[in-house]
Amino acid sequence: MAILVLASAPVAVGEERVTPESGPTVGTNATYFNDASTFGADPFVLWDEASGQYVAYSTDGADAGYRFAIYRSPDLITWQKVPGGALDVDDGSQWAHDWFWAPEVYHNPDTGLYYLFYSARMNEGVAEHFRYPDFEEACKIGVAVSDTPYGPFRNITTEPLDYRPYDPDYHDVNLIMDDTQKKPPETLEEGRTAPKGTYLPFIDPNVFFDGDRIFLYFSRNAYRNWVWDHDLSKYIEESNVYAVELTTDWWNDPAGGTAPTVHPDYVNANLGPDDPPGTRKDGYTPILDYGSDKQEWENAHVDDYAETGGEKKDRRWEEGTTTVKAHRADGSRIYYLTYSANNFQNRHYGVGYATAQSPLGPWRKAPENPVLSQDEQQSMFSTGHGSVIASPDGAELYYVHHGRPSTSDHRRIYTARMRLDDGGLSVDQSTADRPIPSGVAPYALETTTDVVRVDQGATRIGWTVRSARGAGHALTHPLNRVTTSVEPPDAVTLENQPDGAIVRDLHGDLAALTMRYERARADGEFFGVDNHRPEGRESVGATVPVVRCAQTITGRHDGPLEITDGATCLRGAEVNGPVRVRAGASVLAIDSTITGTVSSQGPGGVWVSGGSVGSVDTDGAGLVRLERTAVHGSVRLANGTQAVAVDDSTVGGDVRLVANTGGRPILVAGNEIDGALRCDGNEPRPTDDDRPNQVVGGSHGQCGGLHAG
Repeated sequence: MAILVLASAPVAVGEERVTPESGPTVGTNATYFNDASTFGADPFVLWDEASGQYVAYSTDGADAGYRFAIYRSPDLITWQKVPGGALDVDDGSQWAHDWFWAPEVYHNPDTGLYYLFYSARMNEGVAEHFRYPDFEEACKIGVAVSDTPYGPFRNITTEPLDYRPYDPDYHDVNLIMDDTQKKPPETLEEGRTAPKGTYLPFIDPNVFFDGDRIFLYFSRNAYRNWVWDHDLSKYIEESNVYAVELTTDWWNDPAGGTAPTVHPDYVNANLGPDDPPGTRKDGYTPILDYGSDKQEWENAHVDDYAETGGEKKDRRWEEGTTTVKAHRADGSRIYYLTYSANNFQNRHYGVGYATAQSPLGPWRKAPENPVLSQDEQQSMFSTGHGSVIASPDGAELYYVHHGRPSTSDHRRIYTARMRLDDGGLSVDQSTADRPIPSGVAPYALETTTDVVRVDQGATRIGWTVRSARGAGHALTHPLNRVTTSVEPPDAVTLENQPDGAIVRDLHGDLAALTMRYERARADGEFFGVDNHRPEGRESVGATVPVVRCAQTITGRHDGPLEITDGATCLRGAEVNGPVRVRAGASVLAIDSTITGTVSSQGPGGVWVSGGSVGSVDTDGAGLVRLERTAVHGSVRLANGTQAVAVDDSTVGGDVRLVANTGGRPILVAGNEIDGALRCDGNEPRPTDDDRPNQVVGGSHGQCGGLHAG
């Protein structure tokens, strides 16, 4: 069972255990909006700690040969479909024929097993379970198990859950109706002439873990549940929400071979004294029904029979529940139960909630229901049947549900912030821009290589955008993209792909390839994503060199290193002396040690990444970049003609930038400088990209103010 914390109040959802994290918060400018790009119905979302991402299960969308689509996402928004599905239809364990609905998956961290609960309609043994072979909605619940959240799951047994709920007080009016089974008796008196008792078809399982107790909530199908409405003076066929307690032996079985069973208190609780031996008539606890707590918004279909000329029945629905436990500020418990009402294809389909002091109630519906419903202004229709899940850091709750972007579309997955406050529940229904869930950031853009070498022709570089938990983002999702740029412009030819690029045709010997993670806003525009750390803003991206190495040095080199032509690549090298780069030549030093000065006169490039150098002095060079480098002496960069950057380095002396020009801003950011920082005559003027430098000797000229404090 999970403990979530929201506004200092612990909240239990499903079975995960999550608490808000302490320490510095890493924010982000990243936003999301519900673009309705992921097909899905009745979504249930699980947090998978092992992969650091969410896994969603859907009634619709599985590949051929499977039931229930599976999606994964690091942020509850950008979903990526997992090939296949949750259940293999040909694995030989299936007891049902059709109507596979409402999958929910629960993970036991102690055994490592994942349990799939779902509803479906039987194709064999219908009379055995429901007394009559022509019982139309012969729905029951199945349970399958897997050692991964991605399945495939296999049914624990070839039978549905061993549970036979029976209503002994129901007058089974279907037995005195005509073959269409759509028009019930005209009067209550006539209905009461029908024989008593019926077995319950049931769907939409929701398992709730409360301490060492396990509860199963489900919806009794409307079929064979004609309820007399005294206000309307007619029968309405209703689906109601019930619950039953389960045993715990199945949950604790490390082999996953034990099927769930109902608690002994419910087994044969409705058995009559005259029932023959071997009869099963199990009990249940009523949770929600219309008559006990009437709300007008649930009456969207009570006149369907007349309005459709007898095509449809007069019905009500209460189904698709999720149960949540919270603690108030005074320590008292409160339980929330979300549910959907009305038909999922109807414009009045929506979500309400009820509260109770214990899992089995009594439950009372909230007067502000529905809390989620159709909103034509936002092009969100038929909203309902979702699940509650916490943000990655446990600080926020979200309701992931289905809806439709138009009245004719298939159902899609939507994500909405959910709040519990003073005993109330609210859902932020929106298709506008909203902050990304807390704990997704910081982002990181990782590349498959830190150097793109084109010595042998075209080379591919791949990239992945990861969340704080290390999960990769679906870069094929329309809300995500990675853009590329090159310095100097047109230095290489790029063939961009969602997760990488083919690099070819380097003009010159050294260029910079920059990748930037972007997200889409609701207006269709993309923006660059940043991490907001306590020390400043950080762009989510990466810059790597593209180089044609004329020679490569990896070991020790004593004495001066003269580079007269092409690009020399140092990789983990140790140069005991200076490095002199002549006009037109370039040097790329990766994680190398240079005891002397790196100097360059005239066109060419200087790129030092990692490692250490004595000092740096360039005049008239092209591309100049120092990153994550320890400079023991000073840095002077003058008259540069392309990109110039001093980034995240330590400098023992002064840093001076003079008369550098180029199309891109000159970057001086995140450095620790023991001397002074002086900038004069640069165009464009230097920037710290909101990552101030630590400067002992102060910042001056164009760089005035580019230091912390």
